[in-house]
Amino acid sequence: MNPFDGSGSPRHEEPADGRCPWSRFTSWLECVCVVTFDLELGQAIELLFPPDVKLTEKEKTTICYLSFPDSYSGCLGDTQFSFRLRQSVGRRASRSREDIYNRDAPVTLQKEVSHFCGYVYFRQVKDVTVKRGYFQKSLVLVSRLPYTHLFHSLLQIIAPEFFEKLEPCLETVCNEIDQWPSPVPGMTLNLPVMGVVLQVRIPSKTDKPGGSPVRQTSSENLLPFPTLLPTVHELDLFRSFQSVLIHLQMLWELTLLGEPVVVMAPSPTVSSETVLALVSSISPLKFCCDFRPYFTIHDPEFREFTTRTQAPPHVVLGVTNPFFIKTFQSWPHVVRLGEIRMTGDLPKQLKVKKLSKLKILDTKPGIYTSYKTFLHKDKILVKRLFKGFQRKRPSEVQSAILRRHLVELTQSFIIPLERYMASLMPLQRSVTPWKTPPQIRPFSQDEFMLTVDHTGPQLTSGLRGDWMGLYRKFFKSPNFDGWYRQRHREMSQKLESLHLEVVCDADLVGWTRDKSEVEIVDLVLKLREKLNKAHRQQLQLKDGVSDKLETFILSIIRTLPGDLQTELRTH
Repeated sequence: MNPFDGSGSPRHEEPADGRCPWSRFTSWLECVCVVTFDLELGQAIELLFPPDVKLTEKEKTTICYLSFPDSYSGCLGDTQFSFRLRQSVGRRASRSREDIYNRDAPVTLQKEVSHFCGYVYFRQVKDVTVKRGYFQKSLVLVSRLPYTHLFHSLLQIIAPEFFEKLEPCLETVCNEIDQWPSPVPGMTLNLPVMGVVLQVRIPSKTDKPGGSPVRQTSSENLLPFPTLLPTVHELDLFRSFQSVLIHLQMLWELTLLGEPVVVMAPSPTVSSETVLALVSSISPLKFCCDFRPYFTIHDPEFREFTTRTQAPPHVVLGVTNPFFIKTFQSWPHVVRLGEIRMTGDLPKQLKVKKLSKLKILDTKPGIYTSYKTFLHKDKILVKRLFKGFQRKRPSEVQSAILRRHLVELTQSFIIPLERYMASLMPLQRSVTPWKTPPQIRPFSQDEFMLTVDHTGPQLTSGLRGDWMGLYRKFFKSPNFDGWYRQRHREMSQKLESLHLEVVCDADLVGWTRDKSEVEIVDLVLKLREKLNKAHRQQLQLKDGVSDKLETFILSIIRTLPGDLQTELRTH
């Protein structure tokens, strides 16, 4: 079936409120795919909604391969996992809507600009009516939003029903999603689908990291009563890390430094959950390297990531195919996971092994690396988690303890950098209306290092070790580069806002009295450009600043000759 020929597409009526068809749907999802196994073609897209979604052939092929576990996983029954793929060059999203969302969302939950996130529900069951003897099909949600928990919860509702009723069910679901309100950071939303109402809160950048769980809001008028999702994105960290708890410090450092890491797992579920857990372990810092929760030899970037002619790229890969053991023998860090085993009443912990021990066949579970940590292990945390496991403490409570520890550790590391960065900002009194805003001072690594002894992480973290060495290594990583660029951009925008507010408070009319026509026109053009730039960047200005400046510009234009008035009004 050609997904663009219109056959089998949803009967989607034009919205009565005048908005574009599928506009609300696309604020959550790029598309919904059904991938099946064709005896002649292999994996193939069987259905695609909305029918007019623009996916390139390369993107479709990649989605097909990433939507099925490879043959080594032996996944029978239902399997859920995640993937991430690079978008084709030249694709452009709806920028204004995304800019508004990204402005208010935490940096770790901003919409993807150059990648798609895929959320898969795969079913493989015996079926004598099929030539291969098995029913094999995947329902896939493709989105720019990293809402792992929300989308997998959604799949648990719609996928079992879809596999029974097929296309008509999916048509109904897509139309329901197109009625959802758009995700707005800080808002609690009720999302109805298939007779269930999911209540979610969209995280905001103003939220306190590691804050309180979401509570049910008043919903007296809603039937059925909403099902509360405590998070849209958080994972079961304890489940993902339970076999590597004694090496958590090492894994956190490798992720912080953007080191190349391969996670070899027995299934796509374990692979994707572990990679996503690693990436989230440095939250609220954004992981600025590439990561692929589930990666196959058919991926377009396979050769790019596995070349031996240059150093391994800054990427975290999750794989299940044993073939990769040979391919990644030159990589510095390989985490080989097996099925969870018990030592007494505790999960057996993996051992750190030399890279030379990696074998092409029968590689035993372990962390294969020669990396030496800069900081000491937190033995108190490990004991607390082990004791909780023995006492059958719920996994979500164990995860909350683990998440709080990782957030506090990351904040202890990043707060001294934030404090130093803030000192590079010009004083507010140096911003004057008649001069270009002053420049932010350049970041000096040596100058920062001088502050660590007195105002470093030791003030907020009990961990001991070589913090200085960790900072020096961090400065060379893509995560530092991404953090610095983001903070510098935010500070530059703050300076622009301050300058516009100072200009607004100045006596602009008095300044124009003894100025030539050329100088006045130049002022009008510069103010127009600054206001347009502020609107493009969605700068948050004080109430009335924009309107006051617009009024001033119009009043000044009226004092100019007629030909100049016409030209400036149309400029």
